[in-house]
Amino acid sequence: MSPTTPIVFVVDDDFSVRESLECLIRFEGWQPVMFGSAQEFLAHPRVFVPNCLVLDVSLPGLNGLDLQERVALERHDMPIIFITGYGDVSMTVRAMKAGAQEFLTKPFNNDVLLTAIRAALESSQVALSREVEMGRLRDRYASLTHRERQVMSLVVSGLLNRQVGDELGITAVTVKAHRGRVMQKMKAHSIADLIKMAGKLASHLVPAQSIMRSGPRF
Repeated sequence: MSPTTPIVFVVDDDFSVRESLECLIRFEGWQPVMFGSAQEFLAHPRVFVPNCLVLDVSLPGLNGLDLQERVALERHDMPIIFITGYGDVSMTVRAMKAGAQEFLTKPFNNDVLLTAIRAALESSQVALSREVEMGRLRDRYASLTHRERQVMSLVVSGLLNRQVGDELGITAVTVKAHRGRVMQKMKAHSIADLIKMAGKLASHLVPAQSIMRSGPRF
């Protein structure tokens, strides 16, 4: 299969279920990867293609709901579809509140599962694209000098060149030059564009004080 083929991980301790799902997934053109326990799955390295996890609730050792918590922290691009031989309302509510894509009770209709997998793979593709975009945005921000970051912070907070200059003790002309380099390095087409970038950076682990002057004034 192609290195970009979507991957469907399955964690279920029932060999017959894994065997059946492996054939079903492969027939759809996706790459199936099977595990009999949560521990086996966690030992597998992260992948960077659209992917999802078909997960049994009842597993030896770490159960499916506990594994979901680990996945949510470590693999944001991996939607989870739960399958279970039994299920109650509290279990379903816990899984869905934690972000599960779907919760299916065995025996389930294959078409229902395939529809859920398609939706999960689409969500994964979106998440991966956003991650790539954020990586590029962080790299651009990292290329700014300390002074350029100061100027960016004040500009996105709504200050004019003269006001930025007063804050930093430099002339408006110098501010204009720094601002131009910020726009160029960040690949921002307008101040509105730069403000959006600053908002994304502030919400994705870049320290807010490095971007915003004093809170989300923009």
